[in-house]
Amino acid sequence: MRRIWMGMVAGLLAVAMTGCERDQHPNHIGRIAPEFVVSDATRTVDLNKLRGKVVVLNLWATWCAPCVQELPSLLAMQHELPDVVVVAVSSDQDDGVYRQFLERRHVDFLTVRDESQRINALYGTVQIPETYVIDRQGVLRRKFVSAQDWTSPEIVKYLRTL
Repeated sequence: MRRIWMGMVAGLLAVAMTGCERDQHPNHIGRIAPEFVVSDATRTVDLNKLRGKVVVLNLWATWCAPCVQELPSLLAMQHELPDVVVVAVSSDQDDGVYRQFLERRHVDFLTVRDESQRINALYGTVQIPETYVIDRQGVLRRKFVSAQDWTSPEIVKYLRTL
């Protein structure tokens, strides 16, 4: 009986700790966003060079169903708000699968593959998708967890205010 009870406590503790990692208010909110430079076979993204623009930093992968679900609205938002720069950082391991996905889905915003998941670790992301909004001064303003409708009036209005 004691073993069962200890197992339940350990399970609840693990769930609670996971919830902390997905906190909507990470330590970086209100501070300069962690800077990075990431390169793959075809692109390099330097967050510092995007200062002066609102950046929507989307951490995703082709095998992630919620990531694929939010992609059409993320593409639509990028077209509706051309002053907002979407930077999508994929954690895909297979470059060929990643490139085929981008081509098939007509992804035309800035995306780069970070198979080491260094950027995920830098931002404290343990599950994807997670998206961070960075203002023109480079300050991390908001974190979105899971798939979003990026064309919702609330999100579009929020991005326009930045």
